[in-house]
Amino acid sequence: MQAWRVHRNGEPGEVMRLEETDRPEPGEGQVLLRVRAANVNFPDALLCRGHYQVTPPLPFTPGVEICGETEDGRRVIATPALPYGGFAEYAVADEAALLPAPDALDDAEAAALHIGYQTGWFGLHRRANLRQGETLLVHAASGGVGSAAVQLGKAAGARVIGVVGGPEKAAVARELGCDVVVDRREDDVVAAVKDATGGRGADVVYDPVGGDAYAKSAKCVAFEGRILVVGFASGGIPSPALNHALVKNYSIVGLHWGLYNRKDPRAVLRCHETLTGLAAEGLIKPLVSDRVPLKDAAGAVQRVADGTTTGRLVVLPEGAAA
Repeated sequence: MQAWRVHRNGEPGEVMRLEETDRPEPGEGQVLLRVRAANVNFPDALLCRGHYQVTPPLPFTPGVEICGETEDGRRVIATPALPYGGFAEYAVADEAALLPAPDALDDAEAAALHIGYQTGWFGLHRRANLRQGETLLVHAASGGVGSAAVQLGKAAGARVIGVVGGPEKAAVARELGCDVVVDRREDDVVAAVKDATGGRGADVVYDPVGGDAYAKSAKCVAFEGRILVVGFASGGIPSPALNHALVKNYSIVGLHWGLYNRKDPRAVLRCHETLTGLAAEGLIKPLVSDRVPLKDAAGAVQRVADGTTTGRLVVLPEGAAA
């Protein structure tokens, strides 16, 4: 079979190599999956760089989120068990963690449903307790993680302010349903959020960016607001001023969704059932901006690493439905 493999750490476009290799052999409790579609995630770039919290042995195949097919013909969503990731014709996954792919979504959309939307749902509902009528501020609102949070926020009845970088991304954020769009390259983010909320600020901030985005969030979060720390795509890990959180009465809330897989897998299943229902109602639908053939996977991962994309890039092995 064909598979992209990483033999040394570095930038995805430099270290990912497309090779002919044997199909992986599932271990105990695992299954072999034919990859129908593989979503590109920022963690794939971090894996290539050797900067992710999981460090698979070299060589490995990246690709942490797929829509696949079991040997008995079931269409499923899975997070492949590294080192046998999804940028290949076949991958391996833990059988107990397989989830049925929603009928309302095609393969590429289903491949992009799992990590980003689970992160969004757990973050907004379980960690930040987003309530109907509240204001949700989403950084990187046109990206893969941000676009999921925008859709889930709207589905929850929140007013959504999206922060983006550039007019093209602003247009995407509006199409996603953002009530207010702020272009951080042209606008004063703090002033724009306060203006849009009558000076109150955002009740919940969804931050997958870190760095300067977090600093601005702390300046425009509402009384009893919640800043939800999801990731650090900017590369900058902020050091919060806890005295500021104290005097302004806001919370700083962390989310590592992967822990739920280990500590509360039933909650992950319940969340998937909720997401499947929202997809059937048309309230959420992954924004797939590009579908690329397997031969172009390295370039797709590099584009996500560089932050030049909107929505999701999905890799389709030869013969997979577009």
